[in-house]
Amino acid sequence: MAHLCGLCLALRGDHGQFARVATNYDGLVISVLVEAQAGRSDGWRRTAGPCPLRGMRTASVAQGEGARLAATVSLVLASAKVRDHVADGDGALARRPVAAAARRVAGRWDRAGERSGAALGFDTALLLDAVGRQAELESHAGPGTPLLTITEPTETATAAAFGHTAVLAGRPGNRAPLEEAGRLFGRLAHLLDAVEDLAQDAETGAWNPIAATGADLAEVRRLCDDAVHGVRLALKDTAFASKGSGRLAHVLLAHELERAVDRTFGTTGCAHPGHGSGTPESSYGPPQSPWITPGGPGGAPPEPPGRRRGCSRAAWCGPGSAAPARCAAGIRTTTRGAGSRARACAISAVTAATVVTAAATAATAVAATAVMVVTAAATAERSTGGALKCRRLSTAASWLIARFPAPLQDTEL
Repeated sequence: MAHLCGLCLALRGDHGQFARVATNYDGLVISVLVEAQAGRSDGWRRTAGPCPLRGMRTASVAQGEGARLAATVSLVLASAKVRDHVADGDGALARRPVAAAARRVAGRWDRAGERSGAALGFDTALLLDAVGRQAELESHAGPGTPLLTITEPTETATAAAFGHTAVLAGRPGNRAPLEEAGRLFGRLAHLLDAVEDLAQDAETGAWNPIAATGADLAEVRRLCDDAVHGVRLALKDTAFASKGSGRLAHVLLAHELERAVDRTFGTTGCAHPGHGSGTPESSYGPPQSPWITPGGPGGAPPEPPGRRRGCSRAAWCGPGSAAPARCAAGIRTTTRGAGSRARACAISAVTAATVVTAAATAATAVAATAVMVVTAAATAERSTGGALKCRRLSTAASWLIARFPAPLQDTEL
C-alpha cells in the first residue's frame, strides 16, 4: 500500500485533488522499480496522515521521483483512456456537452503530465505519440493482422516509462533490460485486457483486437506466456540495490503476472519454479472461479457462519478447514496447508484491493465535488452582485468538508 498511497498523494500534490481518480495499480510498478534500484533511504518514504481507507491510521508512503514519475505516467495514460471512451461514445460520454468537458479534462491532464515529466527529465511526447498511433493501427487492422502490430504502441509507452526508472535511480545500465521488461509488460496488459473484454465487446459491438484480427486464443495465451518469461529474464539482468529491495518488484513482475495470465485464461498454478505445475483446469475461455482447487468441487465457497459479507468472506476456504490463522495482511485464513494459506492470502489481497479501489473512487468524488464548489464560490465572489451566491456555495462546501472530514489521506481542500 505504501506505493499505491504514494502514487495517489503524488497525483494530488502535483496535479490537484481531481487527478487522484487516475490512481491505478499498474502505475505503482513504476514507483516500486525506482525504489528497488535506488535502495530505501530517508528521502524515499514519509508518514502520511490518517486515511479512512486505512482505518484512519497513518502510514509510511512512497514519495520522491519514483512516485512523481508514476503519477505523471498514470495521468497521461488516463487522459488517453478518457479520449478513448469519448471516441467510443461510452455511457454519458455519448452526449456532446459531457464529451466536450471530458476532452477538456484530458487536455489539461496532458499539459500537466508534460510539465511534471519535464521536471523529471521524462518526455511524455513518447506516450502521447504512442497513444495517437494506436487509433490509426486499430482502424487499419483486420483478419490476419499480427496482434503484436496492434500492441506495439502500448509496448513502446510502457518501455519508455520502465526505462526511465533506471535514469532516476542512477543506474543507467538497467535501462535496456527494464525497457524490455516494460515492453513485455505493456504487451501483457493489452492482451489480457482484450481477453477479459472479449465476450462483452462481442455483445456491445465494441472493437476488440482478438476479434478484429481473428486470432486464436491459444496463440494469445502463447504470447502471454512468452511475455511473462521474457519479463523474468529481463529482471535477472537488472541490478537492484539489494536482494531485499528487489523482492517486491520480483513478486509483482514475475509471480503476479503469471497469476494474472492464469486467472484470465481460467487456469491454475504457476509455471515459476516452486509455484505449482501450471496445469489447466479448463480450456481458454471465460475465467473460472478462483475457489476451484485440484480434486475439489468447483463453484463459490459457502458463506462463513456468523459473518458479514466483506473482506473476511474472501479468506473462507470452505468446510473442513482447520483452526483459523491470519495472513500477512491481517485477514483471517485457514491452516489447511501451505498451499491453501497462500491461495487464501492472495484472494484476500485481491478482494481487499477491489474494496479499496471502490472506496477511493467514491471518496475522490466527494473531494472533487468540494473543490468544484469552492472554486465556484470564488468565481461568484468576483462577479457583480455575487456575494449571496458566494455565501451559499461556501456553506455548501463547508457542509461537504464537515460531512466527510478526511475524504482522502492528507486531504487539503
